[in-house]
Amino acid sequence: MNEELRHSSRRAAKSPAVARHGRLKRHNAWKTLAKVVGSVVAVTLVSGSAVAAYAAWDLASTAQPTITLGNEAVLEGVPDVGSYEGGVNILIVGSDSRQGQGEAFGDPDEETAVLNDVTMLMHISEDHSNASVVSFPRDMLVDVPECTDPEDPADTLYEQSDVKINSVLSYGGLPCVVKTVEQLTGVTIPFAGIVQFMGVAGLSEAVGGVDVCVAEKIEDEYTGTFLDPGVHTLKGVEALQFLRTRHGVGDGSDLARISNQQVFLSSLARTMQSSGTLSDPGKLYSIAKAALANMQLSDSLMDPTRLISIAKALKDTDLNKIAFIQYPTAYVDGGGAVAPTGSAELVNAALQNDLPVTFDPAAAESDFASVGDPNAVAAPPAEAPAEEAPADAPVAAAPVEALPSDVTGQTAAEARCSAGRTLDDQ
Repeated sequence: MNEELRHSSRRAAKSPAVARHGRLKRHNAWKTLAKVVGSVVAVTLVSGSAVAAYAAWDLASTAQPTITLGNEAVLEGVPDVGSYEGGVNILIVGSDSRQGQGEAFGDPDEETAVLNDVTMLMHISEDHSNASVVSFPRDMLVDVPECTDPEDPADTLYEQSDVKINSVLSYGGLPCVVKTVEQLTGVTIPFAGIVQFMGVAGLSEAVGGVDVCVAEKIEDEYTGTFLDPGVHTLKGVEALQFLRTRHGVGDGSDLARISNQQVFLSSLARTMQSSGTLSDPGKLYSIAKAALANMQLSDSLMDPTRLISIAKALKDTDLNKIAFIQYPTAYVDGGGAVAPTGSAELVNAALQNDLPVTFDPAAAESDFASVGDPNAVAAPPAEAPAEEAPADAPVAAAPVEALPSDVTGQTAAEARCSAGRTLDDQ
């Protein structure tokens, strides 16, 4: 009876109203070390350089403990060398935890809530012909399935209904966020990672900076972001603050921040293809090192070989078919939260069926955090097939998901500028 009461009390303490720091399952340090050292063969194969021994030590010394998602069985038999074969689903979670980030972002003991303020799903189609990066608003209401308790793997956390998605990381850890997005979208997600503030800064340094266009002055005292109109090359903390700014763009909402982040991410995609980053061993190694050092990855991503394989899967993808999508939502009664609209099912269908998407031109008119860049150079069209079909041959239309006007976003080929917001507007 006493044991039953203790379990009852424990479950009662797990109500959605109680915020707590979920401890993520940590693997044995020697197991992590062995994985990283063993996989340095990939560095040797890709770079052919004499720095393999140093790379092994360097990667192993910076690797973070891994996280078990529980669905890694779907990866059995997948080759580890060369471009990744088949489709890819990766969930990237941006945590607002200040732990280990220094005092530049606030007191780690007072301001840490372990919320997933950024939740993005990257989907690469099975044939690598298209990709989508879907951003889920932090205040979006979702249903959370039963999850393993990160504090006691033998116990289970109750399912929840209509809770903000940014509370799920604190409630059940990264595996619970993965299960929630899997249930929401209908796709399996075997890869995932958590990145904190300095991780974003480190990754932007690894690619050598990202050029972003600012159409109107950005002034945000909260993040220390002050940018004049024009093109800026951002990296390190400056890039991080640009991605974090909310008060300085659009209408100051989280939805505006997502559009602003898409300006950065689309430019990053163009940079990585045009600069040869995805075929440069040195740059690939720097990116792998930054990811291992600054992110907590699922077991499935702790092999640098696999990281490189996934990167290569996007090397030749047409920029016009890399879409950055804001998951469609609308404010609920009373405001303060948003809920998915009926158009979300069309986004889900595109993910489930590997379909590229097209945006309704009317959607750009409501994209309140970015505007078209009048000086942008159009991306080159996709390469023509090697052999032309006979003139009288029927042309089969490529399947595509046409999204309605309430689904905003852009392709990687589309250069847009951030619509800034000054202090006078706030």
